[in-house]
Amino acid sequence: MKKTALLLVLWSLLCLSHAQMTDTEADGDEEVVDLFTTPHTKLAAATSDFGYNLFRQLAARDPKVSVFLSPMSISAAFTQLSMGVSERAEKQIYRALRYHTLQDSQLHNTLKELLSSLRAPAKGFNSAERILLARKLRLKLEYLNNVETQYGVRPQTLMGGARDLKAVNDWFKQKTGGKVGQILPSALPRNTAVLPVGAAYFKGKWVTRFSKANKMDNFQVDGQAPVLIPMMEQENYPVKMGNDPDIGCTIAQVPMQDGVSMYFFLPDEVTQNLTMIEEALTAEFVQDLSNTLHAVQVHLTLPVIKVSYSTDLLPSLSDLGLSEWLAETDLIKITSQPVKLNAVRHKVVMETAPEGTEYASTTTTARGQSLTLAYNVDRPFLFLVRDEPSGALLMIGKVLSPRDLERV
Repeated sequence: MKKTALLLVLWSLLCLSHAQMTDTEADGDEEVVDLFTTPHTKLAAATSDFGYNLFRQLAARDPKVSVFLSPMSISAAFTQLSMGVSERAEKQIYRALRYHTLQDSQLHNTLKELLSSLRAPAKGFNSAERILLARKLRLKLEYLNNVETQYGVRPQTLMGGARDLKAVNDWFKQKTGGKVGQILPSALPRNTAVLPVGAAYFKGKWVTRFSKANKMDNFQVDGQAPVLIPMMEQENYPVKMGNDPDIGCTIAQVPMQDGVSMYFFLPDEVTQNLTMIEEALTAEFVQDLSNTLHAVQVHLTLPVIKVSYSTDLLPSLSDLGLSEWLAETDLIKITSQPVKLNAVRHKVVMETAPEGTEYASTTTTARGQSLTLAYNVDRPFLFLVRDEPSGALLMIGKVLSPRDLERV
């Protein structure tokens, strides 16, 4: 009887992809309207799609390297920068950020409100963004004042030299509650003129706690020997789950506090090639997942994540429709001098811990045995951290090497 029940559950999970395709074809455009109906959800969908596009570009630069990103933070930094460009340049930036689909005359207010809601302490997410500008540019006060009035952050004027390094790093560390330090790893070059910077930290709490933590278990690596890493483990863990054969993976949505979820995309085979999963990701696809995944209880095993990741996003932004603007950078509301972006610095820090507010169910079958459906994230995987009320993508990451899970 137990075996029959398990097979029925597995069959329902395997039907996820077909059900999603059928629902999409039946509903057509109506489905899109149902998904994103308010200024906040529409903006969240736009920033998420920007994040997926940027993530794909980052991943393509070196397919064998783990990648982590906070789309909300980068969107917010570039939105601040867009306040200093011409109308023509603004259209180019808005298209890259996917804002061109919104038709929101109050976009800056909408973004400010969305960021405020996402930074609520219970969600475990915090971010800070600032534009760094060289003093020698003879900066226009109107731009500095407008950004400060709108977002409560005045662009920082660089004086040149080692003092800038300490001032920048101290500010970001303070704004992220001490969690993101050294966002600039070394002193800025003397020719630095314009530098957008975004930092984000996430440590959300699970709804259901894990009884076993830091249990050493094997993480399978493509073409290499398994590596022992610390894992979190819990039986009868409530998740939503499904298998999508079109992209070759099983998906689990694990609930966290205050409406946040973590999605795990686990390939059916041990592989570093997650391209099919990456290409499938859009705001609409993930929203549809949240509506169609099946609620089940599983024997859940997750890696303990402690990640610190820093990168320059400027090369990837060129491939998102900004190459023309970057070649002839227009910042006429910031300075009348010719100027180029030196870099786009981004740093994310993320942690997971076994704590949660509830205990897993102890429900058993008539024979006194639990129905064992396992979900073990023990190989290269892709994950999302998403705010369910708004649909905003807070974090996205691809883990190829288990060593990348322990970089703090």
